[in-house]
Amino acid sequence: MIYSGNERDWMWRGWHIHYSFARVASENQSRDIPIILLHGFGASLGHWRHNTSVLSQYHTVYALDLLGFGSSKKAYTNYGIELWTELVADFWHTFINQPCIIIGNSIGSLIALNTVAQNPHIATKLVMVSLPDVSSRQKMIPSALQPLVKTLENLVASPLLIRLLFYVVRQPNIIRRSLKVAYIDHTNVDDELVNFISSPTFDRGSARALIALSKTMGDFSTSVEELLKRVDIPMLLLWGKLDRLIPPIQAEKLAQINPNIELQLLDNLGHCIHDESPELFNNIVLNFLSSKR
Repeated sequence: MIYSGNERDWMWRGWHIHYSFARVASENQSRDIPIILLHGFGASLGHWRHNTSVLSQYHTVYALDLLGFGSSKKAYTNYGIELWTELVADFWHTFINQPCIIIGNSIGSLIALNTVAQNPHIATKLVMVSLPDVSSRQKMIPSALQPLVKTLENLVASPLLIRLLFYVVRQPNIIRRSLKVAYIDHTNVDDELVNFISSPTFDRGSARALIALSKTMGDFSTSVEELLKRVDIPMLLLWGKLDRLIPPIQAEKLAQINPNIELQLLDNLGHCIHDESPELFNNIVLNFLSSKR
């Protein structure tokens, strides 16, 4: 297992939250700015398996299993960006309580962005990988069709259908095929990764947690454009040019919203560049973090 770090559980609002930490190398303790890593939808802190040991040479690194994912509680509750943002902010206040760096992948990057926009004192730099803008989807649906779309979404999100689909798609062979859509280079789509993704789906309450998530996914209406305007720290936006889950169609437009944003579009990479090409990702991030910008 390449992932490195100490793992703990923390009680948050009556739910256990799983997290890990890796202390900075002793020679860099005096310059340490902690990092928080936030995974994407369906993943866990194990998805940072190739990054933690490298980043922790220069920074103390914390990684969270967001509520509903990984080894954290599979709660039946009202999920959403705001709930996860409150989780990250409370984690920061409990364990860090000094300006840090937040790095997120996919929905984790949206949570990171929202956390920094709402709590400017928390972070000095922000790294976002494949940043989703859920609100833009709503803008593309004509107002006259929105009731119909909502009705169809409710039908698809029926608890019985979700439960049936859940028991099918959590099978390791199905997960492996799905990951090969997210990754362009399949080298790191290995047994360890498949296990990270599939194992939590067998936890008690995981099916009900997915049902709860499905009821609120359409309400993730946080506007990325508005959030980006509110952030006044250096931001790095990374995107694989061949990302098939969230294509970088709007990447350049988003990068123009705020002069603090540095955009890098990476050739021949998909949705999870931190795990698909970890050496490249680690080098880009460490160069960004060490820059005086």
